[in-house]
Amino acid sequence: MAKPKYEALFTFKDVEEGKVYQKGDRYPKPANKKVSEERLNELLSSENKLGKPVIKEV
Repeated sequence: MAKPKYEALFTFKDVEEGKVYQKGDRYPKPANKKVSEERLNELLSSENKLGKPVIKEV
């Protein structure tokens, strides 16, 4: 099974990494970086500091 890929929906700063993602950037940077399922779910939902999804699966 292929690993899911994610893309930034708009420009945002990941407060855990300190990195800025521009709209359309792949998440995470670098692509082989391990991100917890919990963190992905947080960024895919409105359960984050911005209150809206910041990434989507592509």
